[in-house]
Amino acid sequence: MRWLLSLTLAAVASAAGAADPVKRPNVLIVMTDDQGLGDFSFTGNPVLKTPNFDAFARSAVRLTDFHCCPMCSPTRGQLMTGLSALRNGATSVTAGRTFLRPGLPTMPEVFAKAGYQTGIFGKWHLGDHYPHRPVDKGFKESVYHLGWGQLNSTPEFDYPLVDGRYFHNGAEKRYKGHCTDHWFDSATAWMKGCKARGEPFLCYLPTNAPHAPHVELDEFVKPYQGKGPAGFFGMIAHLDNRFGDLEKFLAAEKLTDDTIVIFTTDNGGTAGVPTHNAGLRAGKTTYYDGGHRVPCWVRWPNGRLGDPRDIETPTQNTDLLPTLCDLCGVEKPKRDPADAVYAGTSLAPLMRVPKAFPERTLVVQYGQTPKKFDCCVIRGRWRLVKGDELYDVWADREQKTDLAAKHPDVVKSLRDFYEGWWAGVEKTLDDFVPISIGGKPQPVVELTSGDWENIYADNSGYVREAVGGPTGGKWHILVEEPGEYTFTLRRWPEQTKAALGAKYEPSPKSPPNKAKLVTRDFPTIAAAKVDIAGVKAEAKADPKATGATVTAKLPAGKTTLKAWFSDADGKDLCGAFFVTVTRK
Repeated sequence: MRWLLSLTLAAVASAAGAADPVKRPNVLIVMTDDQGLGDFSFTGNPVLKTPNFDAFARSAVRLTDFHCCPMCSPTRGQLMTGLSALRNGATSVTAGRTFLRPGLPTMPEVFAKAGYQTGIFGKWHLGDHYPHRPVDKGFKESVYHLGWGQLNSTPEFDYPLVDGRYFHNGAEKRYKGHCTDHWFDSATAWMKGCKARGEPFLCYLPTNAPHAPHVELDEFVKPYQGKGPAGFFGMIAHLDNRFGDLEKFLAAEKLTDDTIVIFTTDNGGTAGVPTHNAGLRAGKTTYYDGGHRVPCWVRWPNGRLGDPRDIETPTQNTDLLPTLCDLCGVEKPKRDPADAVYAGTSLAPLMRVPKAFPERTLVVQYGQTPKKFDCCVIRGRWRLVKGDELYDVWADREQKTDLAAKHPDVVKSLRDFYEGWWAGVEKTLDDFVPISIGGKPQPVVELTSGDWENIYADNSGYVREAVGGPTGGKWHILVEEPGEYTFTLRRWPEQTKAALGAKYEPSPKSPPNKAKLVTRDFPTIAAAKVDIAGVKAEAKADPKATGATVTAKLPAGKTTLKAWFSDADGKDLCGAFFVTVTRK
């Protein structure tokens, strides 16, 4: 039965109880990438077999109306800060909008302050450069890749998923085997060390699988050949296998009872949608439930969460930070009062005192250039999509029937709420968060087109097509220290060793080019140019060289950078998609 009973927050908090002040629980968050609600046999998928995920779901409290953002980085930013994407700054997966606003407390910072060890293993996607890296945001141990994924993202251009590259606390390294195994093995080794030292831990395990490219080991792919997207399903089978190993590890180390384990995903369905979508409409990037309604399964045997069950109250991933603070006895981050409408609410009362939870209105919104009413507003049974479509998902899970004309009062109420919500973020949407150069924590900065302002250029296909026009996009930059800087401009990433004027083709390890992208070359490149902080500088460029270096003397402060190539006649050709910046 779906009904809500309002209690005062103080009474609810008291009823929920606090964590044991002596022995605080560990926290393990597993979040897979591009795996929708329908991509589990537990939720009815007729092809996929996910016995380990299924077993965990059956042992957990299941938030069945749980929402994230319809895309990657915005979901991750909400999880880390407990604030809506448009409030925390990470509104998109690219376009200079993947960074959290400075000064916002993050989950690892909050838990580290409370005495927890904090570690991330896998996909970060909230910034590759200082001060946005995991190590800068509170993770004491960070094992991760750059950008949105390996092989095809701009910073991981041609680095494979098998025997690939990763970063350990900011230092570049190599791993052997499949990336999924590397993330799980690194996480379990670290948790084992924490346990041996008697240290409580917050372990964040966000995998890049099953996001494309669907490069997977044959043993996991072969069972699904001819039954749908075999590579995608194979990646999920591999994840399920390693999740089973994780469960065995927790049991062997006697960590199960005192570890809060949360499993969720970062957005709605993708490659698996045609096979099974759990009765939802649409998928990733959309504002229908199929884009942002995802699994969230929570287990803590010693946490007095009650029997495994479904909780149907609408919830959001911004709720997880305050929930974990309550469950672990960790002080919640101090908020600006203006943040209240954008901040999550602790779900501890909902799980420990069933039905004792106030009705809320939630907003799901993200975007490369967020626009008013390009969102979903959620209240109980209702979904207001893009400001004018209204659905009753209790009666119409697939969102087939628009009820806006029949319930104008509901539409007005939800629109009125959103008007106030939007007013609090609208003025800051073009306040871009900069990347630092010249800072001691990262003296050499490798910029990529993935962080150009308002241009979608975060994968190798866009680089090959040379998007961005004749001068490319611009980066938002904070010059940490005044002085002389060198800018090495490249058409192709340094690891390819490709010449500026070359027509560099995809790695033979890449999946087939289904989009039939056309690679553009610029054999007439003759000059490299930069425009930063009011300083314009240029240098000769040899189209047969891999890069061209320009020097400029800069003042400290916030600014923008443009870098591009031209021919001998001064005609602009294309942006520099990769720029290495060093303070001399």
